[in-house]
This record gives sequence, C-alpha cells and structure tokens, in this order.
Amino acid sequence: MIIQALVFYLFAAVTIASAVMVISSKNPVHSVLFLILCFFNAAGLFVLMGAEFLAMILVVVYVGAVAVLFLFVVMMLDINIERARQGFKQYLLIGGSIGLVLFLELVLILSSTFTAPDAVATAAVPIPDMDTVHNTRALGQVLYTKYAYLFQACGLILLVAMVGAIVLTLRQRDGVRKQVISDQINRSREESVEIKKVSSGSGI
Repeated sequence: MIIQALVFYLFAAVTIASAVMVISSKNPVHSVLFLILCFFNAAGLFVLMGAEFLAMILVVVYVGAVAVLFLFVVMMLDINIERARQGFKQYLLIGGSIGLVLFLELVLILSSTFTAPDAVATAAVPIPDMDTVHNTRALGQVLYTKYAYLFQACGLILLVAMVGAIVLTLRQRDGVRKQVISDQINRSREESVEIKKVSSGSGI
C-alpha cells in the first residue's frame, strides 16, 4: 500500500506540473510535449485505478494521434509568438471570466464531495465484480445501456466538429492548383498528347 501511494503521488504530481507547464510555456512545441507527458502520467493513474482499457485508449488515441497531430500542426504553421501575444489584453476579460466560472465549478464540486459524500456514491454506477467481468466489458455495459443516448450525442458532436473543421479549411485561394476529375476525364487525345518528331542526335 505504501508503494502504491508513493506511485500515485508521483504520477499525480507530474501530471499537475506538466498541466501547468502546458499553459505557461512560451514555446508552443514545448506545450505539446508537456501535454504528451501529462497524458502518459494520467494513463499511469488509470492503471493504478484498475482501468487498463482507459489507460490504453489515452495513450493510443490521445498521445499517438491527437497530441502528435498538434505537434505536427504547430511545427508546420511556424507560429509567430510575438504576433500571437498582441491580442492578449483584448481577450483578458473574457478569458478571466471563463476561468473564474470554471474555478467556481471546481469549488462547488469539491465542497459537495466533502459536505455530502453520500451523493457521489448514490449517483455512481455500481461496479461489477472484477473477478467475473473485466473492466472493458463493464465499461461497455455502462456506456451502451445507461449512457447510450449521451454516448451517441457525443459521437454526433464530434462528427459536426469534424465537418466544420473541413468546411473552414476548404476555402478558395488564388494560385492553388486543384485536381478537377471531370476535366481530366473529358480531355481529348489532342489535348493530352503532343507528338514531336526529333531528328537523331539533335535532342529535344
């Protein structure tokens, strides 16, 4: 138990420190690297809780796909940090208000946990016997029975977000050559092929 507690506090401390560094790092590449570190330590916390499936999903999906994609996008965009900081004061009031609301929500959640500990136990789904049902099957039973509609709603929201991202990036720009399949299919032989007679030894 002492070793598990020490490992828990180690993972938790590194997770909190890396999360703070994500939002405080001046270099966006360093922020993404700290985000990957935060994901790895959060996966370690899931393993300590006995949720190996969630830990694997966190590493494979978020670290292997999302965080690496963020890193590639940041490196390809070559973000100008000085230009990005120019509008910081303009959005300071809005950002501070959102941060204050999130902080108050965290305070309310923590206060309800300490003042009414029975409420959390009442709202929680009963955990099945791990000797007969492993956690992956138990997670699927909960998601597709009690939270089936919410799970499908999350999928629809992600689909709309993906379509919106594609629409926002799909814009007409001058000087960009695009492939038009209909024009390629309708081309005649005279438009596509030009036969030149080259005499021997003269080249093209």
